[in-house]
Amino acid sequence: MPAVAVCRRARLEDVEPLFQMIDGYAQRGIMLPRSREVLRRQIDDFVVTEVDDMVVGCGSLCRLGEELVEIRSLGISEGYKGRGLGSLLVAELVKEARDLGIPKVMALTYEVSFFLKNGFAVVEKDIFPEKVWTDCIHCPKQHACDEIAVLKILN
Repeated sequence: MPAVAVCRRARLEDVEPLFQMIDGYAQRGIMLPRSREVLRRQIDDFVVTEVDDMVVGCGSLCRLGEELVEIRSLGISEGYKGRGLGSLLVAELVKEARDLGIPKVMALTYEVSFFLKNGFAVVEKDIFPEKVWTDCIHCPKQHACDEIAVLKILN
């Protein structure tokens, strides 16, 4: 019988698997690192995907203004990619934004085709001054950012 994936709010006991997953991406330079302490403080912002009671995916929403949230720290464990788990997480985060009445969801990504498949469109990064002043000023790639901005406008 194939395993069933479940999306749920993250809990404090998820900090270690979240840290390990995010750190694996951060070491490859494709995600900003998050310390265990930051993850503990921001645990309520995270959603996880479980398969067989094991956390295999994560993502979070960060509010950047009254009308904009960013999907952050979106990742799937090796061996679980290509099963629709990332799309499951994005759908859950988009639903959360919709429930909060926030009309725009953005992300910075290297996986443009994934976001296009999930209803996002490529846009210029400079339309997000909220993002630039919140995070980009602290990023080592600030002046040579090679991530692509994507946006989904909710109806």
